[in-house]
Formats: sequence, structure tokens, C-alpha cells
Amino acid sequence: MDKLFDSLKGVLKLQGVVTDNNVFRLHYKATVVILVAFSLLVTSRQYIGDPIDCISKDDIPNKVLNTFCWVHSTFSLESAWFKEVGVDIPYPGVDKYTPGETRVYHAYYQWVCFVLFLQAILFYVPRYFWKCMEGGRVKAMILELNNPVLPESKREGNQRLLVDYVIANFNHNNTYAALYLVAEVLNAVNVIGQMYLMDTFLGGAFSSYGTQVWKFSDWDWTLRYDPMIRVFPRLSKCTFHRYGSSGDVQRHDAMCILPINIINEKIYVFLWFWFVMLAVMSCFAVAYRIMLYVSPETRMRVLKPRASLAREEHLEIVLRKCKVGDWFIIHLLSKNLHSINFRDLMSNLSRRLEGKDYSDASSDA
Repeated sequence: MDKLFDSLKGVLKLQGVVTDNNVFRLHYKATVVILVAFSLLVTSRQYIGDPIDCISKDDIPNKVLNTFCWVHSTFSLESAWFKEVGVDIPYPGVDKYTPGETRVYHAYYQWVCFVLFLQAILFYVPRYFWKCMEGGRVKAMILELNNPVLPESKREGNQRLLVDYVIANFNHNNTYAALYLVAEVLNAVNVIGQMYLMDTFLGGAFSSYGTQVWKFSDWDWTLRYDPMIRVFPRLSKCTFHRYGSSGDVQRHDAMCILPINIINEKIYVFLWFWFVMLAVMSCFAVAYRIMLYVSPETRMRVLKPRASLAREEHLEIVLRKCKVGDWFIIHLLSKNLHSINFRDLMSNLSRRLEGKDYSDASSDA
């Protein structure tokens, strides 16, 4: 199992340069890894065995029957969900078929691995968009100032370069900040849209799947009826037709065990709770981002804990003169620069914004 998921470990490594927040990383790191891992899991027969095993009293080879029923899908009978197991039927949804009865076909299990992988790609799209728009800008601005131990001449030279760059681009960063907001909105839209996608994929069962499972866990075990077996049946039916010895078409009924659905039901129970949590957090993240962009006071409160060594008057001077895009750049720098170097940046930046010379900052740092 370790070898199977070895290739995914690199995705979870912490980045050297931070250009987003924890909620954003839950989308393109945690969720992508979870979805790809699940996609690999449902295709790994050495861990779950054959995905389907069909039982028939006829002389049809098992391998042929299994392949046919996997390719052409199995079905349950709608009326058989309400009959007594062990008396009227052998398993919920499995009964003798009579013409005119409603069949519920189960073909989605053939596509689970592909859909999960597609979902992983979609979760990475907002990250890819932001990465392209960001263009390595923050990484270029750091200039080794994330390192607390630098030769003094190099540290001062890099500080000058950084301050000059920030001043040169002052009040021209609003588009940059707006693009990050777009990326966060894409995250929220993506996770909500994917919940609808899975609901459609599972025939409208995903939207209430988690709540049904939650209720089921509280029922008396002698009375409860597992809601998961309607979505992911462990046993279903398959009909195989072939020519008989006289040339007539013969019909052969088989019951098929679906071990893969034991894995699938656990996967989708987890994804239901994970996606609901992620959707709520993403919507709050967007609301929080909008509040930051419209409220200078909130921006000050957010920056203060990250600039604990910087003087409050320096922060006030900088934030009073900067627009939301400039604050966003400064906030990203506060996440990446060492606290001492960020303190000096705020000191030098506040003096430059007041029209003072860079050299005056040394006496006030």
C-alpha cells in the first residue's frame, strides 16, 4: 500500500514560498491527493479482489459471465427493495424478474476511478489559474530575506531592492489582489459544482447520502435498513443471452457480488462529509477575503500578528497610504520574509512613503 501511494507524498510537501492560505491548500493539496488515492484504490485488485463475481447454475464460464456483467452493468428490481430478506427475496433489490417491472441499472461503478481522477484535475484548476496569474512574483521579491542569517551588506542591498520595487509598483497591485479573489471564488464554485456532479453521477442519491448514513447509524440495528445498499448494492442481478443448441435464444439469470461497492460506499461517505466541510470553509474564505478588501481596519488587524516586531506607527503609515492590492503584496511578504527582515521592510517603506531618504531608516529601526 505504501508503494501505491508513494508518488503522492510529494504533493503534500510544504511550499518554500507561500502565495495562498490554508483553505486554498486544502483544495489543491489535500483534496487532490485524496481523490487520486481513491482512484488508485478502486483499480487495485490486489487489495479489493475482483470487482465482480457472478453466480450461475448454467454452464457459462465464470470468467465470461463476470466480464459480460461488468461491461453491460447489473441491475436491481425496484419492487424488491421493500420485500423481506430471507423470506421473499435473497437480498434487497434481488428478485425474479417479470416483464414490466422497473429495473434500476448500476453502471456507475465502471466509471468511479475515472470520475474521481477528473475531479482531482478540476480541484487543481483554480491553483493552476492562480499560479499562472501570480507568475512567481512573490518568489522573486523575497531576495533571500526569508533567511535570518545574511551578510549585512547583502541584507541591506536586498532590502533596498525590495523597497524600491514596492515603491515603484505602489498603487498598481489591485488587479493582482482581484485575481486571487477570483481564484478563491473558483475554489468555492468548484467544490459546490462537484457536489452537484456527484449527485448526478449517482442518480440523485449523493445530495442526501451523508444525512441518510448519519441517521442510519442511530437506528436500532434490528430495524435499520442500510441506505447505502440502494446506491452501492453488494449483490445485484445480470441477464446473459446466448443461442441454444437448436438456435433459440436462451436467457440466463445470474446474481453478481460486487466487492468493489464496499470500497465505493466508504469513499463516497467520506467525500460527502469532506465536500460539505470544504464548501462551508470555502464560502467563509471568500466572505473573509471580501471583508479584508473593503475594510482597512480589518487589514490592519490581520497584518499586526504577522508583523509583531514592526512598530505600529510604521504599519499605520504604510497601510494608510496603500491600496488593497499593496496590502495584499505586503501581507504575502509578511508570510515569507523573516520577522526581522519584515520589520526593517516596514520601517524603510514607511520612511520612503513619507518622502524621507532610505539612509534615515537606520536610526529608527
